[in-house]
Amino acid sequence: MNPEDKKLIESAKKAATDVLLHNAHGTVADLPRTAGWGYPEPYTRDLLISALGIATTGNKQLLQSVKNVLLTLANNQSEHGQIPSLVHDKRNLGSSDTTPLFLMAVGIFRTLLDDPHFLEAAVEKAVVWMAYQCPTNHYLIAQQPTSDWRDEQWVLGYGLFVNTLTYSGLKFLKKEGPAKNLGDAIGQLTYASDTSHKCPHEGLAINDQPYFALWSYKVYSSDRFDLLGNSLAILSGLASTEKAQAMVKWIENECQAMNRKKNLVLDLTPNFFPFILPEDPDWLQRYDEFNRPGDYHNGGIWPFISGFYIAALVAAKEFDLAEKKLLALTKLIKKGRNKSLEFGFNEWYKAQTGEPMGQDWQTWSASNYLYAAACVQERSTPFFDTIRLNSQRQPNLL
Repeated sequence: MNPEDKKLIESAKKAATDVLLHNAHGTVADLPRTAGWGYPEPYTRDLLISALGIATTGNKQLLQSVKNVLLTLANNQSEHGQIPSLVHDKRNLGSSDTTPLFLMAVGIFRTLLDDPHFLEAAVEKAVVWMAYQCPTNHYLIAQQPTSDWRDEQWVLGYGLFVNTLTYSGLKFLKKEGPAKNLGDAIGQLTYASDTSHKCPHEGLAINDQPYFALWSYKVYSSDRFDLLGNSLAILSGLASTEKAQAMVKWIENECQAMNRKKNLVLDLTPNFFPFILPEDPDWLQRYDEFNRPGDYHNGGIWPFISGFYIAALVAAKEFDLAEKKLLALTKLIKKGRNKSLEFGFNEWYKAQTGEPMGQDWQTWSASNYLYAAACVQERSTPFFDTIRLNSQRQPNLL
């Protein structure tokens, strides 16, 4: 990387920290806000995902803000262990990913605080809640459509993201037995691709593909590609180094094909592909207004997910490619809807144009940029390194 590019990345890191400090105090109970001007609410999933990048900064003010979020969530946890969708509102329930995100963030902060029992009671309740989300007692976690971060896209039954997230949380908390059971279940083939019925129970692996299914339930599954869930599979060690490298090669080939067809103008990966088209059987009427091909959850470029993918590239030892993607992300996050901003850190960008379409100064966009930059510069994946190495020592995982 040349000196100019290094200087640009350092400028972006400083800007990301400034965004996070700006957003550290919102309008509700002195909790962080989700974006600089839009989204003043403290959305749980956004703030817990931001814990990862903030944890690499060493900034005491930011670390304290995340700790306050975790303490507040523990106080607002439901009777049965579920974590609310808004940090301050115990009545706002229904999200499938907030509870496993809580487990992951607490596990990270136990390391930072050197306190293996931090929020012990809340963690134990949350672990029980997640166990009861399995309808078959075969360990995979089920969810309702639009209940994870994709509030405008249907993920049915056993979603990859929620399951890899739960696995990661259990590993961070050193709950090795439940983590192994869930990891083994994820690694089973989907029934749709297991034509010879080798697997005793359905899973999320796809026969003859290097990546995991978006979702699976009984005889149905979706083999559309979920960048976030598969990046977590690589980071957490659910995918072996060989599988991870094969997955990266497949991803990059697919992106080149999308570039040639003008479905993608950036050197960054859409959050989801192939895009759902109006003529496809999984197209829903509402998508025409909120989730067009290449937009939002249907293939938009989300910087926070790009951050996870860059980290996954480092985990797969694809260091040169990770550096290249970090530079592409750095140039993209300069663009905001507010043209006066030096760095926009927008929520998401349209795949076919690269234009910013969401809110500027998004907390998780800034935070995961910092995490990606730390991974590339250190050639390691803070916090995930340990759980990945432990996972890949287990012979039953793919």
